[in-house]
Amino acid sequence: MVLNLKERAAVYIDGSNTYNKLKSLGLPESTKRFDFSAFVSHIVGERSLVSQRYYVGIVRNHDTTEKSETLVRKQQQFLETLRLSGFEIKPGKIMYDGGRIREKGVDVKLAIDLVIGAAEDLYDIAIVISSDTDLIPAIKYVLNGKNKKVEYVGFAGAPSLGMSKECSTQRLFSKEDLSPFQFLKEN
Repeated sequence: MVLNLKERAAVYIDGSNTYNKLKSLGLPESTKRFDFSAFVSHIVGERSLVSQRYYVGIVRNHDTTEKSETLVRKQQQFLETLRLSGFEIKPGKIMYDGGRIREKGVDVKLAIDLVIGAAEDLYDIAIVISSDTDLIPAIKYVLNGKNKKVEYVGFAGAPSLGMSKECSTQRLFSKEDLSPFQFLKEN
């Protein structure tokens, strides 16, 4: 009998937060897409990947314009690509408030899944790709209440000091570190 002694890793990606951080770094480049599967494989490394989840507000055609319809179609294509790569998509809502767009429910879903995963012993380490400090209470519970590890994955130039301070470990990626995780768009 062979025992699998690899650390079990669950990856939690805050889609909007990650998109905005990548965009601020100029990624992906205009002719390319970001390869989340390759990036997750890289950050998981030799550990055993047990779950990969992508949390995102779902775009709606709120004003029946062609632009909104295009956004809906492109997001659905992107999410289907993630699903085919083994990601579980965790949808939230998008609120359209007088030209201002706000995501609702995504952080709460991520925090709840983080806590449930720890409580049900689904992972040894949670890898959180988000700089949102609203997750800190859930992270503290996972660390202190359930004795699990939490790795913060952030982005150089704008790391979350709160997340860095509260998590077991941190990894910050620069534009140069992330550039290899791009691939050419298909026409």
